[in-house]
Amino acid sequence: MKPCFLSIGECMVEMAPTATGDYHLGFAGDTLNTAWYARRALGPEWDVAYFTAVGRDAVSERMTDFIRDAGIRTDLIRGLRDHTVGLYLIQLDDGERSFVYWRSDSAARKLASDLASLEAALKPAGLIFFSGITLAILSPTDRLTLLNAIAEARKNGATVAFDPNLRPRLWTDPDTMRSAVTAAAGVSDILLPSFKDEASAFGDATPEETARRYASAGAQLAIIKNGARDILALDNGKIVHFTPAPVTNIVDTTAAGDSFNAGFLASYLKSADLIPALAAGADLAAKVITQRGALVDLAD
Repeated sequence: MKPCFLSIGECMVEMAPTATGDYHLGFAGDTLNTAWYARRALGPEWDVAYFTAVGRDAVSERMTDFIRDAGIRTDLIRGLRDHTVGLYLIQLDDGERSFVYWRSDSAARKLASDLASLEAALKPAGLIFFSGITLAILSPTDRLTLLNAIAEARKNGATVAFDPNLRPRLWTDPDTMRSAVTAAAGVSDILLPSFKDEASAFGDATPEETARRYASAGAQLAIIKNGARDILALDNGKIVHFTPAPVTNIVDTTAAGDSFNAGFLASYLKSADLIPALAAGADLAAKVITQRGALVDLAD
């Protein structure tokens, strides 16, 4: 049986600006983006699956077909009556993006409401990936259910990777966000935060402070993304710095962190060699941000 890379979260309808000023309808979301790029980076030796909840309407079916057509296994996706999927619109300003969301009653908010389905999805996973957005959209009860189930899967041998991907507007208050993210770090092996977000939410003065905070919470390996600046890794107490190559032709930074996660994790899963994995993540992200949209064809 192939090892399984399982990504958990919310996929949404994406309305992305085109070069002509129109909008293109697609599908994306932080954990789906990572799964999409991981599918391409891992190769045929790995199975890649996505766990979420969608509606039973036409746009949900179209989304599921899109994920399946990308080579990502969709049999774990739950279809819920009387729900549909969320939508977001990307706005760009000199390559930097901002978002407008419509997701208050999306089916993905119920992804952890059925413990049996969740446990069945986690059981065969070799790598479990989830994010702070995954946590933020859930009710407090379902959030705890998810974290407990992931902790149990980790005890049973799964490796767990978590990107805090802090989005304060999705949370009821900052303290709840910080508490939930710290709890998630405690059930994870690999942390993939972005320093700018962490400094704002937790008051960290340096990337090293972010890394050590997450190590104290329980993570064995913390990779601190920092835009175009050096990436800092804290690997079982040892600090490692990596300088990514500069990118001059930045078009759209959507999915920069998500694609880095995929490139890093794919390389690290195959080799357990930190520096080449950091280089793989940075290289993939550099290619993605020179094109428009979250999911880009790297063959172009």
